[in-house]
Amino acid sequence: MAVLPLAQGTESMLKFSKKLLYAIEAVVDIAYNSGGEPVQIRDVTSRQGVPQRYLEQVMQRLVRAGILKGIRGPRGGYLLGRERSKICVGDVARVVMEMNQDDELLDTERITSGPIGHQVVQPLWLEFQEEILRMMDNITIEELTSRAFRKGIPSEAYSRMTYSI
Repeated sequence: MAVLPLAQGTESMLKFSKKLLYAIEAVVDIAYNSGGEPVQIRDVTSRQGVPQRYLEQVMQRLVRAGILKGIRGPRGGYLLGRERSKICVGDVARVVMEMNQDDELLDTERITSGPIGHQVVQPLWLEFQEEILRMMDNITIEELTSRAFRKGIPSEAYSRMTYSI
């Protein structure tokens, strides 16, 4: 998977916010519980204890990014936009980073005050962020759903399966 580095001088900052963690949980929940059927946001919030207000905006952004697919109608909801193995945690993180940038533009002049801050500390922080994103790019949604299965977490998809010969 290609790594999209942060541009030099970017205002986008990686934050381990509730929004990021909830977004990752939601995507994994959809992958783990859909079984090919759309998953409704209220089911995700119920299973994960995630406040719906955090998810509504991020779900729409994830749809626009192609990570999720929105299905309209009474039996609608969300499906993965592509295969589990083709979606990484870094993809989700970038969507949330973009949202955070839209929500609160960061004034980099106020983060660091002097030449050491601007020329040494701030570039170091960007290097840390790029490394974290590279690590996130190596973890797929498929791997996280496998971890959930190995932990014995109940899945709506598996409970709907019928075994008959």
